[in-house]
Amino acid sequence: MNSPFLFVDQINTSGKRCLVRLDLNVPIADGVVGDDTRIRRILPGLRALRETGARLVILTHLGRPKGKVVPDMSVKPVAAALSALLGCEVPVESDVTGPGGHAAVERLADGDVLMMENLRFHPGEEANDPDFAAALAALGEVYVGDAFSCTHRAHASVEALPRLMEVATAGRSLGEELTALHNALADPARPVAAIVGGAKVSTKLQVLENLVKNVDSLVLGGGMANTFLLARGQDVGASLVEADMVDTARAIEASAKANGCHIVLPEDFLVAGEFAANVPHRVAGPGDVGEGEMILDAGPASAQDVAHQLETCRTVVWNGPMGAFEFPPFDSATNHVAKAVATLTADGAMMSVAGGGDTLAALANAGVSDQFTYVSTAGGAFLEWLEGRVLPGVEVLRR
Repeated sequence: MNSPFLFVDQINTSGKRCLVRLDLNVPIADGVVGDDTRIRRILPGLRALRETGARLVILTHLGRPKGKVVPDMSVKPVAAALSALLGCEVPVESDVTGPGGHAAVERLADGDVLMMENLRFHPGEEANDPDFAAALAALGEVYVGDAFSCTHRAHASVEALPRLMEVATAGRSLGEELTALHNALADPARPVAAIVGGAKVSTKLQVLENLVKNVDSLVLGGGMANTFLLARGQDVGASLVEADMVDTARAIEASAKANGCHIVLPEDFLVAGEFAANVPHRVAGPGDVGEGEMILDAGPASAQDVAHQLETCRTVVWNGPMGAFEFPPFDSATNHVAKAVATLTADGAMMSVAGGGDTLAALANAGVSDQFTYVSTAGGAFLEWLEGRVLPGVEVLRR
């Protein structure tokens, strides 16, 4: 794509002090990183920078210390995990913007890595304080934003800092994310479909309102589909439903029609009398849901129909499961459609992007996490992108 962003791979970083903003907010138990997925994801970009001779100063946050030093939220376990994966020393500097921080940066040789202590130990970080940002800026020559999952937050190291840097770039991981998202909604290969699931319309109202203006078809699943079914006059029994959102659902349908977007709802359902795994269940059709029954998944015919409709699509954006995937067999529709998207992606017939909420767990359950074009690990930022919002940490990097 003709990008409005400057990517770090496009500039000479040899011998340059690069302030690399990452999101290494990973789970820690007993002083050890429990899940290093986020760390592993940014390794290629860090290795590439080290190979160019860049001097890396890593900026990150961990937890919610609320502007105070909380020893249990030190980034030292994160630095230890990164050190093991990179195969080099990654010391932690606690005097981030003071003399100790400046001295530590000055000691860096080409290819060295230094991690600054938890930025949220400083109240200026979450306050987007320009003075704190200026103190950070004095440490480096090049800004590398590589934390998409933080770009919806106007914090000092995400928004104010890059404004002060002479050179502000997008890192490799962020670049991949921006490219994928651009190709998914801003300039997609059409037809483009969105699959949106989840419990409530109210939690994804802005997502739905934005998508019906940008996609050719919108597949709805989960509890929110029940609200749309109710809005169409169907009896949904004891299913999870938002009766107070019926008029909103009708308004979204009207907007979809006005914008040429086809909304797809399940036409058969897996229903059960209780919300648990492997309980007695049956396939029900419209008007056949009993008073004490709950719709817990789209039925087999609906799953097959969605998979068939997707065969003509060139782009798919996925957010949220199509049913109560945590409880088999109510993961059936999600699994079926996810595998169909994975196959179409592997065949080169489709570009597929997924992320937000329970989406990652649902795709992992289906065994296809690594078979989509791009799977975003950013929760809030991905949802705000789906809503069409401006992300401060992305906007500031535009040239």
